[in-house]
Amino acid sequence: MAERETLRIGELATQSGLTPDALRYYERLGLVPRARRTSGGFRVYPASVTERIRFIKQAQANGLTLAEIRELLGFRDSGGRGRCRQVEQLLVRKIDELETRLVQLEEFKRTLQAYRQECERAQHGSSDECPVVEQLGRSR
Repeated sequence: MAERETLRIGELATQSGLTPDALRYYERLGLVPRARRTSGGFRVYPASVTERIRFIKQAQANGLTLAEIRELLGFRDSGGRGRCRQVEQLLVRKIDELETRLVQLEEFKRTLQAYRQECERAQHGSSDECPVVEQLGRSR
């Protein structure tokens, strides 16, 4: 039996694991091609869109945002080295963003560790109140 050339939105949603609302959203963002409409008004997508959705989901699983994925999909218009240069620039930006985030997370971790030490000291001391709660209450 030959593979169907088109899929209704419900069929595509079932196959891709996305909701019809998510598919419509992806369409509005330009991540998937605009659906053709049947005479009954149903959205019909080319069966090939399932491969694009797989790419989108894999890119999301690797930490890319939908905006970054849209940018990557747009690079398909460029060829060879030009495309590779564009992808590299996107990846450099993403790495820089992650480096900044790692610094912020390390700072946050140190803050939480300091709060935990205060709690441990308070449990062995004579204070009736948690110093972290008191400190956070004062910092408003």
